[in-house]
Amino acid sequence: MKTKRKIEIAVISDVHLGTYGCQAKALLTYLNSINPKKLILNGDIVDIWQFSKRYFPKSHLKVIKKIMDFAANGVEVVYITGNHDEMLRKFSNTIIGNISIVDKLVLPLDGKKAWFFHGDVFDISIDKAKWLAKLGGYGYDVLILLNRFTNWTLEKLGKERYSLSKKIKDSVKGAVKFIANYEKTITDLAIENGYDYVVCGHIHQPKMEIVENKHGKTLYLNSGDWVENYTALEYQFKRWKIYNYTNDKLSPFFADEDIKDLSMKDLIAAITIVDKEQTKNSI
Repeated sequence: MKTKRKIEIAVISDVHLGTYGCQAKALLTYLNSINPKKLILNGDIVDIWQFSKRYFPKSHLKVIKKIMDFAANGVEVVYITGNHDEMLRKFSNTIIGNISIVDKLVLPLDGKKAWFFHGDVFDISIDKAKWLAKLGGYGYDVLILLNRFTNWTLEKLGKERYSLSKKIKDSVKGAVKFIANYEKTITDLAIENGYDYVVCGHIHQPKMEIVENKHGKTLYLNSGDWVENYTALEYQFKRWKIYNYTNDKLSPFFADEDIKDLSMKDLIAAITIVDKEQTKNSI
């Protein structure tokens, strides 16, 4: 029997359930390998922008079911809203059982303060031209599909995987400048407000870096994504680390036995039934 790793806090973001690029099976494997006290979903978990009734596969439903199982078993689940799931901001500060929906979160951690938010509020392309950002989202999805075919071909040839979007981001000066400005704005605000850790997502760039200016320092953390990088953040023993599924040498954890063989109909039923007593206690 495989032993699940105990983690104080696990942070995932930018899963984009409901899109072709979402690596739901890899995420499900990761979630089945951990036993967290708190699970923070840092935005863009369900991609409501690109949602289509024609595409929401079983593996995506299993991820939702797994998150609900965590909550049912006592794990505190915090859903921080992002831009692709901004519709949920109508329900900010709602609590149902062990699941809460918020726009941002400040947590005390072993005598330090951590500031969690998705990060889209610092993206001017979303604030000023949402239609352009949405169009870019569809283009990104197509690029990921093309990249998936490219990597399938490379693997057949025995060569390493390749990220087209990362290559574009790293080579386009505007993209590099945007990411640098994004990170500087966030870390400057974190230092100004006395936050020891600032934890975000949005730009699909996993990172952990100490940033200093003349006013102080903070630890900048980005959880990456489950489209290209397959990464999460983990906090345990007063330390943060970036988990990378691609580099995990442990034996894989497969879907829990109780959901592995569920039909689509049963999965939908399982994730739409809310415990009436929990709902009553949370109102």
